[in-house]
Amino acid sequence: MDIGFIGLGGMGVPMATNLIAAGHKLRVYNRTSSKADALVKKGAALMSNAAAVASSGGIVITMLADDAAVESVVLGPDGIANRLAPGGIHISMSTIAPAAARKLAEYHAESGSRYIAAPVFGRPDAAAAKRLWICTSGPPDAKHKVASILEAMGQKIFDFGEEIGAANAHKIAGNFLIAAAMESIGEALAMLEKSGVDRAASIEMLASTLFACPVYQGYGNAIAQMRHTPAGFRLQLGLKDVDLALQTGAELRVPMPIASMLHDRFLASIAGGRAEMDWSAVALAARDDAGLPPPK
Repeated sequence: MDIGFIGLGGMGVPMATNLIAAGHKLRVYNRTSSKADALVKKGAALMSNAAAVASSGGIVITMLADDAAVESVVLGPDGIANRLAPGGIHISMSTIAPAAARKLAEYHAESGSRYIAAPVFGRPDAAAAKRLWICTSGPPDAKHKVASILEAMGQKIFDFGEEIGAANAHKIAGNFLIAAAMESIGEALAMLEKSGVDRAASIEMLASTLFACPVYQGYGNAIAQMRHTPAGFRLQLGLKDVDLALQTGAELRVPMPIASMLHDRFLASIAGGRAEMDWSAVALAARDDAGLPPPK
């Protein structure tokens, strides 16, 4: 298929690369055009603006940082919603608020195009290996039409029905749970470190027995080794996702006291100069509180 792709960051480039490998033709756009160089060498066409990737009845994928970034390329007379009409499909793979997804879907419907929410779980290495977990929600016929496109980027698709914000709510919940796990790991390892127990040995045991899961195995090892650069997912974006959990909880009258604490942890970490580190660096706050020396 001919596909437009907007957003060529750490996740977007490997995702787009897998689409090209699957035989799709891509028109791509990114604010920093040099990030498209590797894709252009593989045959992608670099467009001068976001709207130019869209065509009537076509398909556009967005992989952008936040609600505002997605809205900026969708809304307005020159947005992709109008250019996709009639019948085109926008696959939004960003982590955004369910309310934002509903707003975008309504605008697409008014413009004569369609919207699918398809946020992903996985870091850049998983994206490169085509091992993302993709959550979807939206119109069944549109999801069916783009299934092969999503399969070219991920290992499994989990569908959450027609309610357009459902996939986004699930993605936010998942990221909240990851953030809570990283905080817990940081606190436990700070206590163990002050007890004279080797951090790496502790995680090796825990992540292979009681907590044998990707979060403890991946993030646990990074936290144990205090390895937080280069960033696969910046701490600044982690704060954004925790705030999305708080925002969604507030809209639904669901108290989230742990998310409130995580907001403060992330904010303090950013204030302390860690904004560009991986979001797993939030676990360093527990070492700070424990009076342990800064990592070497």
